Amino acid sequence: MDTSPTILSTKKLSAAQKELLLNTGIGFVEYEAITIKLLEINIEDTVQNAIFTSKNAVKAIKNSGMVVSNCFCVGDNTKKLLQENDLNVVETAQNASDLAEIIIKKYKNDSFLFFCGNLRRDELPDLLEQNNVEVKEQIVYKTHLKSNKFNRTFDGILFFSPSGIQSYVSENKIEESVSFCIGNTTASEAKKYTDNIIVANKPTVENVIVQAVKYFNKK
Repeated sequence: MDTSPTILSTKKLSAAQKELLLNTGIGFVEYEAITIKLLEINIEDTVQNAIFTSKNAVKAIKNSGMVVSNCFCVGDNTKKLLQENDLNVVETAQNASDLAEIIIKKYKNDSFLFFCGNLRRDELPDLLEQNNVEVKEQIVYKTHLKSNKFNRTFDGILFFSPSGIQSYVSENKIEESVSFCIGNTTASEAKKYTDNIIVANKPTVENVIVQAVKYFNKK
């Protein structure tokens, strides 16, 4: 009887990401738990200080012709995409709460425009507002949940966003599966359904996969 573990990825993996799973003895299933629709943006003024917590927001503004002076972002991949588009990254943090703390400490008197999605989390704008930092929001992409029922249990599930978890649990239960989460924000959503959570030590898809491989290879 085959006892090798099987994991579910809640997003389609690239060829390079799948390579990390090949030859590990771990089976995997992948699907898109969410879809992203970029919105058209019309901002003609120069934006002095912009906040980006995801690559989707960067993709949404990159062809808009908008001028952004300073970028504050979450995650190395978001930073990389901003820099590839010749945007000036002033501060980077590994999660939204940490970025808010940096802004409160060093840029309290500046005002910010937060480019976000329709399902954005509250941590960052709430922390800034509580500390009297001026922040406005511009929704630049929409996240749609794509529910999919699986008639089986997975040993592990890879989650990359809180909305990915909401999408999965709309039709399925996490139950005994280990939830591998890309960061603390995603993990706090997973905590509503399970205590069996492992958080990646870097917010990248690759690191989530590596955590799963490490976990199941130890067993």
